[in-house]
Amino acid sequence: MIKKIEEFFLGRAKNPLDNSIFHQLSLVAFLAWVGLGADGLSSSAYGPEEAFTALGSHQYLALYLVIATTLTILIIVLSYNQIIELFPHGGGGYTVVTQLLGPYWGLVCGAALVVDYVLTISISIAAGVDAVFSFLPLSWNEQRLIVAMFTTAILIWLNMRGIKESISVLIPIFLTFIITHALLICGGIILRFDQVPHVINQTFIQTNEVINTSGFWQLIILLVTAYSMGGGTYTGIEAVSNGLNQLREPRVATGKTTMWYMAISLALAAGGILFLYMLWNVSHVSGKTMNAVLIELVFNYLSSFSSSIANILILITLVSEGLLLFVAAQTGFIGGPNTLSNMAADYWMPSRFANLSVRLVRQNGILLMGGAALAILWYTEGNVSHLVILYSINVFVTFTLSQFAMAKHWWQERNHTPDWRQRLFINALGTLLTATILITTTIIKFGQGGWVTIVITGSIIMLCYLIHQHYDNVKLALRRLDDLLVDLPINEMPLPEILPKDPEGPTAVLLVKNYGGLGIHAIFSIMKIFRGQKI
Repeated sequence: MIKKIEEFFLGRAKNPLDNSIFHQLSLVAFLAWVGLGADGLSSSAYGPEEAFTALGSHQYLALYLVIATTLTILIIVLSYNQIIELFPHGGGGYTVVTQLLGPYWGLVCGAALVVDYVLTISISIAAGVDAVFSFLPLSWNEQRLIVAMFTTAILIWLNMRGIKESISVLIPIFLTFIITHALLICGGIILRFDQVPHVINQTFIQTNEVINTSGFWQLIILLVTAYSMGGGTYTGIEAVSNGLNQLREPRVATGKTTMWYMAISLALAAGGILFLYMLWNVSHVSGKTMNAVLIELVFNYLSSFSSSIANILILITLVSEGLLLFVAAQTGFIGGPNTLSNMAADYWMPSRFANLSVRLVRQNGILLMGGAALAILWYTEGNVSHLVILYSINVFVTFTLSQFAMAKHWWQERNHTPDWRQRLFINALGTLLTATILITTTIIKFGQGGWVTIVITGSIIMLCYLIHQHYDNVKLALRRLDDLLVDLPINEMPLPEILPKDPEGPTAVLLVKNYGGLGIHAIFSIMKIFRGQKI
């Protein structure tokens, strides 16, 4: 009965010996775009708002951020495409940093990634709940945290059934978001196209005002601060390289195609929304996200033609945005267990995190990611502003270390790689951009909660170090068993009495991977236990 109930909720076990099982479970570029790219695309729901808010009254300076956002996405995607080529078996930032900078830097990167993926789940669900509650009465806001935690539990359940199965359920939501937001951005620009020259002119006017009143460097500080506060926009781009082992062959081609899907969609969504904030003079409204305000402004413009159509479009767009953020949490449930598995293989995490369940998913990793996300939601009460601070710092630790490791690699390979200058330039520029965001965000937000993520990540690093020390002690004990083999008095040991076999007697099966002290001592233990018995 228990097994039937488990199969009903989690699905039947999969046969790992089936030659076609990987083909059935692997993700083509489109499905990878949905499962791994939704995180990046959904960041357009909160990243541009954080950047735009940081500009204060100088909202027209956001035009520079539109350009910077697009270029940053392009640089990060190009650099991660190089990572995919160099590490076609996956592992992402953790593998890159471990192999190119060393195991301890890899530990830092891996710990940051684990926290990053937990926060991916937390912030995606919290922002999704905020988007959905934007069109609900303010009196309902007290239920946000309950809804967020319940949604997290549902996603844990879906992922326990299987990654591809969970993604398939979420495809309609993803496509609805793409269609409605394409309509929003295109419609918003077309309806106010005559205001574009005014926006450009105001950008130059505000630029001169800031320079004349505060100086050129004050303008740079303002733009760098706003650019860094919008760092959440770029989160999720690294997910493809981390989950490369779950993509359809040829993995490198599939991974690079997925990266370009992500780059184009994110650049258009994030850049387009930032531009519309200026074009439609969007400002904060209590109880609503700025995206919700923008959606209402654009589609309510259609009310002169048909108010019912406008209301339907507003509802569908807001719901799709909220639900896509729930889809984005999938990245944490895919990438997090993969990172834990890679770290377990290097003995930074318990070995059980490398194991697959009977449904061929990393069940232990899914449970850890989901449980930690629930704890973070409860601690922050689902506050997106607090979560973004925690989120961005860890993301850019991984980005910066990965980019620097790749830049170092191309410099070392300059005598063996014809186009090393081009590749070095991409990764060096990526290092500069991501390090700027990391340092700026950490300094500005340290007292507002940034210290929390540093403490959490540092604690995980210490825990991983202790786990590694435990495995080192185990290896040392095993080596001592091997050393004892030299001193065994084999010729003086009496042979055990060989008794007739009894088919009904106890049976012992011993499996060892090689000849060594552990296997020999296990045999001696069995001989001692069953000495004088029929086996």
